[in-house]
Amino acid sequence: MKRNEGAVDRVIRILIAAAIALLIVFEVLTGTWAIVLGIVGGISLITGIVGFCGLYPLLGISTCMAKKPKETAE
Repeated sequence: MKRNEGAVDRVIRILIAAAIALLIVFEVLTGTWAIVLGIVGGISLITGIVGFCGLYPLLGISTCMAKKPKETAE
């Protein structure tokens, strides 16, 4: 898998997952909402750590900065 998430995108995903986890731990979210958002938070955490989002290629999106090729001296 080629990375398609930039650093800011990854940090935002991890922060969202942490916020959802805190809401569930402190029982602000309960029941069905806790389950649904827990799954969303888990997916967000995994994609944030790995740096690859499966939906981005389908939508033609990439927030990853392109690496510039090194110039060679002739």
